[in-house]
Amino acid sequence: MPHVDIPSKLPGITGLLDAWPEPGKPVRDVTQFILRGPNTLTEGERELIASVVCTGNECQFCSNAHVITAARYVGSVDAVRSILSNPFGGQVSERVAHLLTIAGAIRTSGANVTDEMVAAARAAGATDVEIHDTVLIAALFSYYNRYVDGMATDLPSDDMYYEVLADRLTTDGYIRKEAASGTH
Repeated sequence: MPHVDIPSKLPGITGLLDAWPEPGKPVRDVTQFILRGPNTLTEGERELIASVVCTGNECQFCSNAHVITAARYVGSVDAVRSILSNPFGGQVSERVAHLLTIAGAIRTSGANVTDEMVAAARAAGATDVEIHDTVLIAALFSYYNRYVDGMATDLPSDDMYYEVLADRLTTDGYIRKEAASGTH
């Protein structure tokens, strides 16, 4: 049960952003820009970065949402889980594996990112922009995880909610659809 009355009946972050649209809109806008805007990191790679943070932070709503969304790009939930448990297992490039390592370090504290991690990512071909964007995505999803779990938001009553959400995130992105459309 949520710690406060959340006027929206939507679960997780969707309910929080729906209930409080004033702070929600800029958060959605930055998320849309960083996860769906022009970037040398693919949308799938960016969803993997979000997934490594959400699963590491044990945020059930966000983990389910982003693992299932990443699976749309990677091929399957099992593939995503395999990548997250062993980023250097050959399913992603060494560059992406190093960026996932940086993202995993960020989830508990930005101070956990070491010069050695950054140097290894650069040596594997990561650009300064990709390192920056990895840190920004990891920080953003750490914020989401703490917001969702700190408010004790509801989980969906049906796991199909995550499938529908993943469909929307992969086609429309993170910008809120008009309430009249019935999707968030």
